[in-house]
Formats: sequence, structure tokens, C-alpha cells
Amino acid sequence: MRIEKLEQGEVFVFGSNASGAHGGGAALFAYRRFGAVWGQSEGLQGQSYGIDTMSGLAVFEEQTRRFVAFAHGHPELVFLVTEVGCGIAGYEPDQVAGFFEGTPPNVVLPTSFVAILEG
Repeated sequence: MRIEKLEQGEVFVFGSNASGAHGGGAALFAYRRFGAVWGQSEGLQGQSYGIDTMSGLAVFEEQTRRFVAFAHGHPELVFLVTEVGCGIAGYEPDQVAGFFEGTPPNVVLPTSFVAILEG
């Protein structure tokens, strides 16, 4: 699924870096189109939500757990998750899809993540 625009209440979830320098990939797209804040690496930013995928798998997993908790607490929003970590960060879906275990129904995962989570 390629996300080109968002409806009211939709949030674009993208991979960031620790400094919040949204200079490439989905992060740059989030910065240009959906309100990502330069210098903010994690969390809700306009109609986008950043997860640091560049500081190692442990940081990535912890931030994803916080994202899942945030999504549970905000059922009024629909979170459209890109293949977070599978672009510039260089991970494969089978390395990171499990981080999204337990996402609520208002989180739309990429088909590659769903296939792995559903076995």
C-alpha cells in the first residue's frame, strides 16, 4: 500500500533516526507532507508518528512497544504503518514484524508484516 494522502484522523507511521533528521525515505515524505517535526525522532508529529529505526533493534523494539501502547490509547485515530525499518535502516520484515505484535484494530500494518504475524 502506497500512502499518498491522509484523511482526517489518519496517521502516517514512519521510521526515523535518533536526531529526527528526516532527510530521506518515508521520514522525508512525513516531513514534507504530514507534519513530521525536524529534530523530533519519536512520537506523534502532525499527522505522522515517528519510530527510531536507526539506533539498533533494542531501541526500535522499545519505541514500537510505546507506539503500540499509544495506539491502544487513541482508538479515535487510524495508524497507517509503512514497512518501518525495512528501507534505509536495512532490516527485513521478518526481523521487525514481531515488534508490532498486539496492535489494536486501529493500526493498519503492511501486508508483509501481517503475513509474518499470522504465520
